[in-house]
Amino acid sequence: MSRKAAVVALTALAPISWGSTYFVTTEFLPPDRPLFTGLMRALPAGLLLLALTRKLPQGAWWWKSAVLGALNIGAFFPLLFLAAYRLPGGVAAVVGSVGPLFVVGLAALFLGEKPTTKTLLTAVAAAFGVSLVVLKAGAAFDLVGIVAGLLSSLSMSAGIVFTKRWGRPEGVGALALTGWQLTAGGLVILPIAFLIEGAPPALTGTNLAGYAYLALGNTAISYFLWFRGIERLSASSATLLGPLSPITAAVIGWAALGQALGPVQVLGMLIAFGATLAGQLSPRAAKAPEAESFSETEGNGQEVSMDLEVSEVRR
Repeated sequence: MSRKAAVVALTALAPISWGSTYFVTTEFLPPDRPLFTGLMRALPAGLLLLALTRKLPQGAWWWKSAVLGALNIGAFFPLLFLAAYRLPGGVAAVVGSVGPLFVVGLAALFLGEKPTTKTLLTAVAAAFGVSLVVLKAGAAFDLVGIVAGLLSSLSMSAGIVFTKRWGRPEGVGALALTGWQLTAGGLVILPIAFLIEGAPPALTGTNLAGYAYLALGNTAISYFLWFRGIERLSASSATLLGPLSPITAAVIGWAALGQALGPVQVLGMLIAFGATLAGQLSPRAAKAPEAESFSETEGNGQEVSMDLEVSEVRR
């Protein structure tokens, strides 16, 4: 397996994990507490990673971490939950699937990643495939819900682009940066959750098990893999892994909840999955002149050093 394929495979585990969120929420958690659930996903995971890494932001990274945490977590979760409450699940998922198109535009503006015809076509195909998987006939539309869904997608897309633009400070691993963002995002959600939903509900053992899974596997580990992948992939490649989330949710719904999965949904999965794969393919690079071979080797050495550093942090 090539190095890029390994990075793509690990990064893909994040949206696949997020596809289990609906199942865990409906089967293990108290009903009608989406903001509290968002808070329990983000803040405990962030504090745990801060305790493990024992690193705090320095200088400009205080405000950068706050901005990234708000975009990726703090604003994204409440807007996503508002869309989910105002729209049927299928409509909310389709609205959210336009994220790759937002990323294409923002990456061109802030990263200088020139959009290609292939990137645009794969983004549209992914959104179309997701719509076939989740959109039901007669689905209702709500303007507030649609705006919230679009803003949540824009927030996550901007988070991807600025995570890519700013990278991480020297000597700080991806695990610590993930902890900064989750903590900042959780602190943004904290007052919103208490103002809108009130005091926390009484929790059963089943509830605690569900929240433990969401905080550890679904958030701490998944976001670490996600942010690590953004560093190594182009912004458009990373965001085109997003359709794996609704595909996973549909498969879990069919396997565990007995939800229908007909030919149209299967076709949509194939289209969305094909667009995801196409988004990871890059044109074959032209062979570099021999005079540049030393600098290429030096660059590859730096990449290897970064991989080893992350491996050491993960151990």
